[in-house]
Amino acid sequence: MTVYNINLGIGWASSGVEYAQAYRAKLLRNIQQPAKFVFMDMILADNLQHLTENIGFKNDEIIWLYTHFTDLKIAPTTYSIDEVLAGFDGKSSREETDGKIKRFFYEDQDFFLTCYLRNENSPYVERCEYVSRGILVRKDYFSYTRYCTEYFIPMNNQATLIERRFYNEDGSVAYSMQMADGREVYRFPDRYLVGRQELIRYFMQSLNLTKQDLVILDRETNIGQPIFEEAQKAHLGVVIHAEHYSVNSTDDQYILWNNYYDYQFTNADKVDFFIVATDRQKEILSEQFAKYTNHCPAIYTIPVGSLASLPNSDQRKPFSIITASRLASEKHIDWLVRAVVRAKGEIPELSFDIYGKGGEEGKIRSLIDDLAASEYIKLKGHADLAKVYKNYEIYLSASTSEGFGLTLMEAIGSGLTIIGFDVPYGNQTFVVEGKNGYLIPNSVDQVVDRIADAFSEKIVKVYRNHELESMRQASYARAEDFLTIRVEEAWRLLIEEVTHVKSV
Repeated sequence: MTVYNINLGIGWASSGVEYAQAYRAKLLRNIQQPAKFVFMDMILADNLQHLTENIGFKNDEIIWLYTHFTDLKIAPTTYSIDEVLAGFDGKSSREETDGKIKRFFYEDQDFFLTCYLRNENSPYVERCEYVSRGILVRKDYFSYTRYCTEYFIPMNNQATLIERRFYNEDGSVAYSMQMADGREVYRFPDRYLVGRQELIRYFMQSLNLTKQDLVILDRETNIGQPIFEEAQKAHLGVVIHAEHYSVNSTDDQYILWNNYYDYQFTNADKVDFFIVATDRQKEILSEQFAKYTNHCPAIYTIPVGSLASLPNSDQRKPFSIITASRLASEKHIDWLVRAVVRAKGEIPELSFDIYGKGGEEGKIRSLIDDLAASEYIKLKGHADLAKVYKNYEIYLSASTSEGFGLTLMEAIGSGLTIIGFDVPYGNQTFVVEGKNGYLIPNSVDQVVDRIADAFSEKIVKVYRNHELESMRQASYARAEDFLTIRVEEAWRLLIEEVTHVKSV
């Protein structure tokens, strides 16, 4: 049996969905459960293997829709500049280099090619563009061999894609994709397929699914129908990665589902199981299915991350506070800066370290300077946080929406006290009010002074009431539910219950 995990795309700055899949891949490996992670988007700007390896996938775990129909393997780019140039007659008259872009001119032919290297000074080429008489005519894409070619013609003074060809290892064309009247037509040796939906259907059929297989859908946008229909041959699961409904547009008679999950919920009778990351979301979703629909699907809680161990330390810096996140406006790091400055007036020994990078870094740095707090509030950038948390005492979070919150899980795994908003789902999962931290009521108006005061009061309370040690032990106790061995067991149990086949 195989677990097929279906996603759309992936990039260098991957989202929480891809990181959740990478965690899942590791856990399924640990329990020796064969799994594949399928990417459905057209991904040509980078070799897909470089993107998947970057966050921890193994090559043999990856399926890309567009090379699935070839005999090429998922592999890093090792196709050299010399191999590219060997395909052309004559000798280039001059060369230009700009970082990882290398351009070769054949001026006697009024032609040049541009090679995009894997890295600056690398001999390996990820893709090439061919320009003849000032017109882009072709692009080639390489891993250990050429796997795709795009052909262009000029239309309305623009290079217009008319065909893609995907190759086998021996250079033969496995199939082609042609553009005809605004439609994609896929030409295989034994069939024609019109439109991407039919290509996806053909892909699903090629898996030869049985009732011992699981198909887990992580993203559905524009691919749901053929997957839902063909996955009925196996067992279909859907992962909920975020808030699944609009609170402000829901009343006693009507619920507005999140657009990303509307299709899955509407067709929940075709779904064998849903997966959420927290018990609180499971509780809410179960109640909503019962109230607003005729469906009563199985819902499993499986965290999107896990803790290999629970690090402890007797070297924690006294009165030390930490937060870690993207430095983005929705994380409200500025509120935390103001809160610590106010608490410093009551607890002079306080220090606050902010880990992460992002677009708000300049504003946060300016705020720290304006508040004359640069001596005790530091921007620390990126770090291996697994080795950092245990050096601190309190973790602050001002996010008003956290589907799970990996940093929160990691913080309690190192025994930190957490102070954050009383909002679904992460804070409510990891913080037991008054036991290992405090949950601050979240108001709609979000008056900054009130919020800063509320956080400051809780910081001061922890220290004034000497609560750190008891809260530290409570955090460790809460973190035990997220140990890797327990999350692995949750996956093993799901697979056995759904397929009635015991995993290895």
